[in-house]
Amino acid sequence: LLGKEETILKVIAQNQLQLSNVQILDPAKAEATVLEDFGNQFFELRKRKGFTLEEAHTIVKRRSYFGAMMVKNGMADAMIGGQTRSYPETIRPSLQIIGKREGLRKVSGMYILMSRFGPLFLADTTINFDPSVEELVEIAELAAEEVRKFNITPRIAFLTYSNFGSVANGPAPKRMREAVFALKKKHPDWIVDGEMQAHLAFDTELLKANHPFSDLADGRANTFIFPNLSSANIAYNMIKEVANIEKIGPIIMGLNKPVKILQMGASVREIVNMVSLAVVDAQRIE
Repeated sequence: LLGKEETILKVIAQNQLQLSNVQILDPAKAEATVLEDFGNQFFELRKRKGFTLEEAHTIVKRRSYFGAMMVKNGMADAMIGGQTRSYPETIRPSLQIIGKREGLRKVSGMYILMSRFGPLFLADTTINFDPSVEELVEIAELAAEEVRKFNITPRIAFLTYSNFGSVANGPAPKRMREAVFALKKKHPDWIVDGEMQAHLAFDTELLKANHPFSDLADGRANTFIFPNLSSANIAYNMIKEVANIEKIGPIIMGLNKPVKILQMGASVREIVNMVSLAVVDAQRIE
């Protein structure tokens, strides 16, 4: 646990938690050699991104930066954060220090909604504002990778306001259409289709009646790719509030090592779910 020891011990006592042997580290009071090493490493990573050496040594004393450095250096297997800080403040250190996996254009984000249809996987709900065709393909690949971790076969729908070319010239449908073709070419055995409106991804009878050729005509989609961050975030927030269903996320996809960013004010159950996912990721890497 990272933070002021007296504060953490007080919280443990107040909540009568059995954590007598837990390791508590206050980054501001860490060993001088560790802080020196972390500061030098961060400076090397960001010296051409506007940071001075003094700023680098100061910033690694913050919990989110110190934690990311611990994960980068193998002193921790995963990091969980964000309960009391904004999303950008928490994810920025991980992007700067741990970074994306080699070969990826960008990292992306996904939410899981526990619906009456089963788990629904929505991407990208948190990071990429207006992804290109290539980035949409990558988002879908990362989402499919996450879905398979739950022993679920991804059934992927690319969503927009058009159904299979019904709106020929719209920029979003065109981009989604091209992304579907590109993804099918790379993974011909995957269950993926679009572009389509969201209701068709659930209404298989309507889909079968009007578009019987679709890969999704014989069963609902469970993985949904959105044309931009705005539509994805709106859809996710409306569904979870109106339906009042359990959510897991945001899950950051594509980082080199496991980092889970909580929504500010996440519930105990949501935190436990994210910790569980982080542990599974760390075990897979190990």
